[in-house]
Amino acid sequence: MEEILLNAEQREELGKSGNKALKKTGSVPAVVYKDGKESMPVKIGHKDLYKLLHEHRLENLVLNLNIKDDKNKKPRPCLIKEIQYDPVKGDIIHVDFNEISLTKVIKVNVPVTAKGEPVGVKQEGGSLEHILWEVTVECLPTEIPKDIEVDVTALKIGDSIHVKDITFPANIKVITEQEAVVLSVVSPMKEEVVVPVEGEEKFEPEVIKEKKEVPGEEGEAEEVKDKEKEKK
Repeated sequence: MEEILLNAEQREELGKSGNKALKKTGSVPAVVYKDGKESMPVKIGHKDLYKLLHEHRLENLVLNLNIKDDKNKKPRPCLIKEIQYDPVKGDIIHVDFNEISLTKVIKVNVPVTAKGEPVGVKQEGGSLEHILWEVTVECLPTEIPKDIEVDVTALKIGDSIHVKDITFPANIKVITEQEAVVLSVVSPMKEEVVVPVEGEEKFEPEVIKEKKEVPGEEGEAEEVKDKEKEKK
């Protein structure tokens, strides 16, 4: 396992005013939790944190948090529990760490990646559906795999890969349901063509036309009315 060191300092700046003061000095507030009970407020350099973000995938990343003047006298192995971002600017505004033991098994989610191009896609025109993007496993923190790579080149249309079909490292216990579908190749989508039924009449909307006046028609109507009055 690659050893990653992140420097931090214990902090006394608390609350909104404290967070504003930290921001001005280029630091980010954070908290280190242990066993879900103990907690220690710390601060981390903004540049150090962003360097870590750009160089590593933080999911399941075990890092050694080197806290200045820590009573432990040595770095604390931690996992990043949560990173909070400013909803408008996108800046990191807070980080939560979970201190762990390197000798105790933990439960984590590991990404699943597909390797290769399926026969059903390349030759049969199907499409690959990635249904389950991560699996839950139990293992030692030092043995967490970066990802689980699955070879999909042999898949034809209608074929699927379940969790039970994947070969995992011997030191990992899989928690995810064995029958869960991870990847599958499906037939291409076809456009539905409406075929008219033989003998079926096509109805077209009736167009109502405006009645046009015929020259002289109005005068003839008045003449008929006058004659009827004379008879009476």
